[in-house]
Amino acid sequence: MPLWDRVGRGVGGVTDEDDDLVARSRAGDTAAFGDLVRRHHSAACRMAVLAGAGSEAEDVTQEAFVRAYDALFAFRPGAPFRPWLLRIVVNLARNQARSRARRAGLVLRVAAMWEDGGVVDPQGVAVLAERDRRLWAVLRSLPDKDRQVLGCRFLLELTESETADVLGWPRGSVKSRTARALARLRALVEPEMAR
Repeated sequence: MPLWDRVGRGVGGVTDEDDDLVARSRAGDTAAFGDLVRRHHSAACRMAVLAGAGSEAEDVTQEAFVRAYDALFAFRPGAPFRPWLLRIVVNLARNQARSRARRAGLVLRVAAMWEDGGVVDPQGVAVLAERDRRLWAVLRSLPDKDRQVLGCRFLLELTESETADVLGWPRGSVKSRTARALARLRALVEPEMAR
């Protein structure tokens, strides 16, 4: 449909039909949610590509619809569905791009370990893998809020503002909870890593 024709239907082609489909989906009608997926799938895929998901755009789109379905209870009735969905897509695509960058960094770190004729020290790799396994076990033992704030700040590398937005906390709470969570983590990690 040409852009000019869409102007008469509202921004992005959003209609009252979306409101009806959202209401029915919230009431448990999975077929109605399927209709929402069909209506907005191509726009979500395009947004995923534009937001940096690249070849993983379809995966990001599918995950966005799953998350949207799970969060329908929090969707504000009467609000436009498409922008809400596309925000989920953008957030997931950004996270995917960050993950991709971290994986590329890991590959570079492993490549940097290649010295002395291209041989990787297997013992060093095993020691690092064991240390990482123990650190993850300690992280999993932390309270949910500590795990969430540390995950956002240091695993996802989000700023304090982004973390506040993601977790729905005031920025000051992010700052103070991060400090407390790091202190708890240090207290647990130091004896664990000494082994």
